Amino acid sequence: MASKKYSLLTGILCLLASYGFSQTGYDVMDSSVVPSRRMPQYTNFKNAVEHFPAKPRNMWEVGLKGGMFNISGDVSSLISPGFGVHVRKAFGYVFSARLEYMYGIGKGLSWLQSSNYTLNPAWALNGYDIATHPYVFYNYKTIVQDLSLEGVFSLNNIRFHKRKSGVNFYGFVGIGGMIYDAKVNALNGTTPYDFTGINGGQNGTWKTRKDVRDELKDLMDDSYETPAENHGDRRPKLFGNTFKPVGHVGFGVAFKLSNRLNLAIEDRFTFTNDDLLDGQQWAEQTPSAPVFTRNYDTYNFASIGLNINLGAKAVEPLWWLNPLDYAYQELRKPKHMVLPKPVLPDADGDGVTDQFDQEQTPEGCPVDTHGVSLDTDGDGVPDCRDKEKITPTSCQPVDADGVGKCPVVCPDSTCPGWGGMRNECASLLGDLPSISFTNNTSVSLTNDARALLASVAARMRQNPTCRVVVTSYCASDKRAQQRSWDRVNAVINYMVDKEGISADRFFWNYGQDGGDCNTVDLRAAASDEQGQTTVPAPHPNLSRQK
Repeated sequence: MASKKYSLLTGILCLLASYGFSQTGYDVMDSSVVPSRRMPQYTNFKNAVEHFPAKPRNMWEVGLKGGMFNISGDVSSLISPGFGVHVRKAFGYVFSARLEYMYGIGKGLSWLQSSNYTLNPAWALNGYDIATHPYVFYNYKTIVQDLSLEGVFSLNNIRFHKRKSGVNFYGFVGIGGMIYDAKVNALNGTTPYDFTGINGGQNGTWKTRKDVRDELKDLMDDSYETPAENHGDRRPKLFGNTFKPVGHVGFGVAFKLSNRLNLAIEDRFTFTNDDLLDGQQWAEQTPSAPVFTRNYDTYNFASIGLNINLGAKAVEPLWWLNPLDYAYQELRKPKHMVLPKPVLPDADGDGVTDQFDQEQTPEGCPVDTHGVSLDTDGDGVPDCRDKEKITPTSCQPVDADGVGKCPVVCPDSTCPGWGGMRNECASLLGDLPSISFTNNTSVSLTNDARALLASVAARMRQNPTCRVVVTSYCASDKRAQQRSWDRVNAVINYMVDKEGISADRFFWNYGQDGGDCNTVDLRAAASDEQGQTTVPAPHPNLSRQK
């Protein structure tokens, strides 16, 4: 039977724990839940001046509860009823304050006989004497009322991996005042009870606790007519009853039913600093060996109650809300997030941050996207120090200032045999630039290359009889041969398609030795020089990368 009761209780608790998933947070931009005294903070937060949103107005909680009340003292206690009511208000997401009133009916009945009852006036003054009544069975009924102010601490509403919970665990401590009125059932009408027949069974054997209590209940009525031993005028009175300050601690768990209702189970333990709640100041350890002890009485109230949240234009009590809810919302989907302008380190000031910069460049030198100094003609001298920015490959290597030494060219036929190269167009077109490609695979022309080719096209238009030899290098394998052809083809096609120069004014010369694999050189053709104006691709079936 006991296991069935525990199973039923466990099922009820699981059912209650399943509630509460309707909980939603609140919109920090909702001004209707912000009290007027916090509106300046709300306005500053909305305008992104204040970092923290204003705390919302939250509901009050009113609770009604009932349960089991018992006193722990010198006389064995019986489980008795207790009732309570409270009002609670949150001051933060963790701390709240509660004002609580409790009414408890404590009862006790000892199953051990006591012979020191002469020390207790409730028995000694009611006709009991040792000669005719060698022992009694202590009992009491005490009405306890207390009013206390409690601090309540929520234990699990701050959650890092879950937005909400239908269960709230909390602990509380409180201080307050108690009044009590203790009475003893010492008379049957006006006659003292005769307990001599309850000391044991046949042959002097002792009876069980249950047997003794059953016999006492059959013997005694429920009058509790005699005032128990009390402090008299030695302690302050309130409403004619003894008043004592008290303190208590407790623990509770609340199950959320809706945003307005929740069910709470609590246990409260109260310290009294008083030894007369059970009407008995001295206790005996055994009937045969009386050893008098004195301990302060305490009482316990275990309850189940219904709590109601009250309030208009307010969010539910803060102990049901997760204060991290807004922070996680802002991280995932910000309502307004002002990010500072990033400042990335750039030690050489070339405009390329250090994490991508491949070279510490001198001040004033233009660089590429990798922070490397530009070298338009590829002669090894950066443009910022190159006094001859475009040096033909035929005129390289160059000196420290980037100036090359070009071969001497004879301008016309008047100087045969002097050792120079006869080329009239060389003087007309001048030194023609080299076109650089970015890597070993690309055949695309850069913006700088297009600008250089535009200047070459302008000279060729001014000298319509001159031709240009387009030379590329490297032919170590089929792919290199095809790439060399592709680059010559890219230069000539650009001059024909974009600049309008006739294709028969260009001589093909690809796959040569002695030059840079990533460079295409242009030079003026000699007047009697012969060359091919169309050349088929050596390996057209190879894939090409642009």
